[in-house]
Amino acid sequence: MMRLSTARAALAALAFAAPLALAQKAPAATDVPIPDIPYTKFVLKNGLTVIVHEDHKLPVVAINTWYHVGSKNEKPGKTGFAHLFEHLMFSGSENFNQTYISALLGIGATDLNGTTSKDRTNYFQNVPTSMLDYVLFAESDRMGHLLGVLDQKKLDLQRGVVQNEKRSGENQPYGIVRDLVPPNTYPPEHPYSWTIIGSMADLDAASMKDVQEWFKTYYGPNNTILVLAGDITPEQARQKVEKYYGDIPPGPPIAKQAAWPAKMTGTHRGLVQDRVPQARIYRIWNVPGIPTKEDALFDVAAQILGGGKTSRLYKRLVRQDQLAVDAVAFNNSSEIGGQFNMQLTARPGADVRKMEAAADEELQALLKSGPTQAEVDLARTTILADYARRAERIGGFGGKSDLLAQCQTFHGNPECWKDYVRVVKTATPAVIHRAMKEWLSDGDYVLEVQPYPQVAAASAALDRKAGPELGKAQVLKMPELQKLTLSNGLKVLVAERHTAPVVNLSLLVDSGYAADPQDLPGLTNLVLHAMEEGTPTRSATKISEELERLGATLETSANLDGSFVAMNALKTTLGPALDIYADVILHPAFPPGEVDRLRKEQLAGIAREKASPEASALRVMPSLLYGSGHAYSRPLTGTGTEAAVSRMTRDDLVKYHRTWFRPNNATLLVVGDTTAAQVKPMLEKAFAGWNAAEVPKKNLAAVKPPEKVAVYLLDRPGSQQSVIVGGQVAQPADATELVQMQLVNNVLGGTFSSRMNMNLREDKHWSYGVYSQLRAALGQRPLVSVSAVQSDKTSEAFREVVNEYAGVAGARPITAAELKVAQDRETLALPGRFETTVELSKAYANVLQYRLPEDYYTRITPTVLAFTPDQANALARKFLLPNQQVWVVVGDMAKVEAGIRALNVGEVHRIDADGKILK
Repeated sequence: MMRLSTARAALAALAFAAPLALAQKAPAATDVPIPDIPYTKFVLKNGLTVIVHEDHKLPVVAINTWYHVGSKNEKPGKTGFAHLFEHLMFSGSENFNQTYISALLGIGATDLNGTTSKDRTNYFQNVPTSMLDYVLFAESDRMGHLLGVLDQKKLDLQRGVVQNEKRSGENQPYGIVRDLVPPNTYPPEHPYSWTIIGSMADLDAASMKDVQEWFKTYYGPNNTILVLAGDITPEQARQKVEKYYGDIPPGPPIAKQAAWPAKMTGTHRGLVQDRVPQARIYRIWNVPGIPTKEDALFDVAAQILGGGKTSRLYKRLVRQDQLAVDAVAFNNSSEIGGQFNMQLTARPGADVRKMEAAADEELQALLKSGPTQAEVDLARTTILADYARRAERIGGFGGKSDLLAQCQTFHGNPECWKDYVRVVKTATPAVIHRAMKEWLSDGDYVLEVQPYPQVAAASAALDRKAGPELGKAQVLKMPELQKLTLSNGLKVLVAERHTAPVVNLSLLVDSGYAADPQDLPGLTNLVLHAMEEGTPTRSATKISEELERLGATLETSANLDGSFVAMNALKTTLGPALDIYADVILHPAFPPGEVDRLRKEQLAGIAREKASPEASALRVMPSLLYGSGHAYSRPLTGTGTEAAVSRMTRDDLVKYHRTWFRPNNATLLVVGDTTAAQVKPMLEKAFAGWNAAEVPKKNLAAVKPPEKVAVYLLDRPGSQQSVIVGGQVAQPADATELVQMQLVNNVLGGTFSSRMNMNLREDKHWSYGVYSQLRAALGQRPLVSVSAVQSDKTSEAFREVVNEYAGVAGARPITAAELKVAQDRETLALPGRFETTVELSKAYANVLQYRLPEDYYTRITPTVLAFTPDQANALARKFLLPNQQVWVVVGDMAKVEAGIRALNVGEVHRIDADGKILK
């Protein structure tokens, strides 16, 4: 449950700064309206700080609890405690002694998790308003009444889960990096010099006394921020918080660590090998942390240097020199210090030294002359547009409750984000230049990752013996779909939502991976990416610059049956943004040089997939399920095969676009802060000249399931874990049966509380997590389960997973209690799935793409509640095929093959990374 930093996550991460007096006022850029986040703040007598924000668009409340403790509060030899205790907090308390995640999923919680950073541990969930008392009771009980039921069994269980999380991270490509960066960038005595997840030895040594002392020291209300955001008033919040938290005594005083950025001098280099397909360079500088003016300035600098397609690194390394498939920079902020990062992933066959040198040239040029005003304006608009979009979300990472909690935790001021925004708005090139020269001119750590040779106080006491009554599922209210048809026949659906100044447009084209020519799997993926690379009147760079200037984002994507071009724009700049959007859709130029570059990047992506245990299994599974010739037989990742991608030409892309991108084969969804009357004339103008034409049919013929179980083994020498992937095809179903099939799958492996996950993670702690998923499709849907388990338990875990399939299919029928959990999960969580315009748009796209009734989502609750255990078991026997499963196991076959064969699950074959059977 620990959040790991990535380039994208770090760029979008919450980062705040104190007010900054600047020497000159920056020229006006795009006006980005950022909604206010009004709040009420109060403090209980025991020190608990409570912040309340009202947002009544949905009957949902976000509960966000921040404990001001993280890995920096640990000591050498006792690392990993903060993260281990985060897990222990989910194992039950004295008056709520049940698995926390399962219990909350059962009452409809969404955005549910807990995470640990260097500086804080947080627990968050969005819940139906009717369930708020239930969750506040549970949250307060684990704050004040945990130790009475925290025993050695729970400690050992969660220790095993955390260790498997550590193995899982280290088993991923480049996973070794997170262990190497902290000790090589901070001195040994610095509290950031060890990893958040800790060492295996320290985790093994953690005693019951250690964790009890940790809880008593850091988990008191006086070290906690509680944010309630959503469908609640301050008066209601105060009454409920006093009731549930008021009698919890405060913890002891806690010493706070002062700022310690630990600026390095000179260059320190490291080299490591990992099972990765491409070399990668990490370059890191220690810089000031969150509560400083530099934090905001480095966010702007990172956006300019490596924040997107308009950045200097991308234009030089990816487009111009084509030395890298990815080149990013990001500012990773923490409380007492931050790190400015460059991350460069080499193109296969490229000279890594040249790539690193070119990146350094771009950095040195920026350090010498500073950024231009135009670059600062683009970066500013991108960052501020992200803040505008945060107004849509009450919870989860980056939502309004997260914003308020972090501001209060690290600044003592819930409105500190306004100071950050003010710095970003007024920062000049000169101020940014000075900060970069001061901190990035010297003192860096360079880590080169090379492919491993084998692989390319008190109120009245609350009676806690009787918790609050559970609430009921609430009525889902979705915006009405308004239907338009443009002059060219393009169908347009408009759903109004005026809670944030954003509009989301999503063009759904009926194509997808299933439209790939039989001899060119992966073509859809290449076409969609290449559409962003320019039109006859706009280069790719110009498109990116114009969109950034307007505060808009554009992305293309595809799934089995559809291709999508989506744009999220500000209401104030929708008109000019729409001109760009239509130009990309109607007039992709497919520049030969860019097509060639993207083709190479797609090949590099395939190589990375083959290096990832889970992705490599998902690549080969479809052909084993559907057989050659079927539209669904291509890799589930959509990237195709090396042979096919290598021979794709620009003409193939032009033909695909001309064939499938037609107004009679598409639907445009418009969701957000606009009306049908406002948007129709804009769309008529933008899509004028787009003509209809006949569109071919895709091969979605039904296939027969295999006659018996088959097991395919894919060797990954040195793997610390094995990944067991099961697959089968499910017959097409109507809307009612689709909902019911999802309930059956939820019992099997579809949720945290499923049989598979509770068995392998919570009971045996052989895995960090197991899941099964019924993937969406117009034809026969693939049902896929993924179980990543420690290598020495591969055969035992395989047997358990096989037994779980057989159990739900009839050997151990679904009970009324299990079905009730699944029903509550589906109905109570429903409102929390439509918070943002993007989420709402995706829901409507699902209805359109899979030809579901328009009221599909409003039907879900009555359909789910009417489902009986007898019906569930009848459907499970029909739906699940335990005797006709296809299994793919990826792992170190020298260690696990004999055990798998001894199980006699089915006929066993060895395969290569393309799914071909080896002799």
